[in-house]
Amino acid sequence: MTATTRPTSARRGAGPRRPSLRVERTLQREGYAVLVGMDEVGRGALAGPVSVGVVAIDADCRSAPQGVKDSKLLTPAARERLVPRIRRWCLGHGVGHAWPEEIDAIGIMAALRLAGERALTQLEGITPHLVLLDGNHDWLTDPRRVGLLGLLEEAPPPPPVRTMVKADLRCSSVAAASVLAKVSRDTLMVQAAGEERHTPYRWEQNKGYAAAEHLDALRELGPSDWHRRSWRLTGQAHLDGEAHIDEAHSDETHSNEEGSAG
Repeated sequence: MTATTRPTSARRGAGPRRPSLRVERTLQREGYAVLVGMDEVGRGALAGPVSVGVVAIDADCRSAPQGVKDSKLLTPAARERLVPRIRRWCLGHGVGHAWPEEIDAIGIMAALRLAGERALTQLEGITPHLVLLDGNHDWLTDPRRVGLLGLLEEAPPPPPVRTMVKADLRCSSVAAASVLAKVSRDTLMVQAAGEERHTPYRWEQNKGYAAAEHLDALRELGPSDWHRRSWRLTGQAHLDGEAHIDEAHSDETHSNEEGSAG
């Protein structure tokens, strides 16, 4: 199998009320016995890591635990209750993180790839036949490792990727991955918020997103060691005479603001 990307499109009209394994079963019939659902959280945040969750399933994994859906549609308490049930249900799981200094050094897309690769390494003893990735852009596949260039490397080839818009709403494996990633990242942000130097940013509430109290603290105090400084954050006016989020990154907030960061 080659590491090519082909979008899987949803049918027009109303989708299923909750995620199911219909897409995964179809892909398994195509020959992809071990599927990995993958989703990210934190792409649009101003502070903290970008995190990627993975959930591996095979034909022996039956219906996902009741209540599994896109993490943005769940309360924090519901997400936390689902974590042990998801871990028992799936073949394997993991969450990888790329940290602010890494995002600043290599950019958000490469950081997403790094976090995804770190998550995949946690699937010990499991070889994915296909990664089902939420969205319409394959940020996991490194273009330097595709085709003939990939044959020159000693590392094993990356798994093929299939992208799907709103996969977190349709596919149980992707929805479950989003839950694991969200809970893991939220825990990190709450822990960081407990450190005195981070307390004013109120990350226990906003999880590093651009909420009013977060922006107010940035304007007053400037960025911390957990902020993505390459994003020209509000609050750097005292450093460079400007106070805004770089337009190149403003579209990253989209749906990943997790509602109100819940």
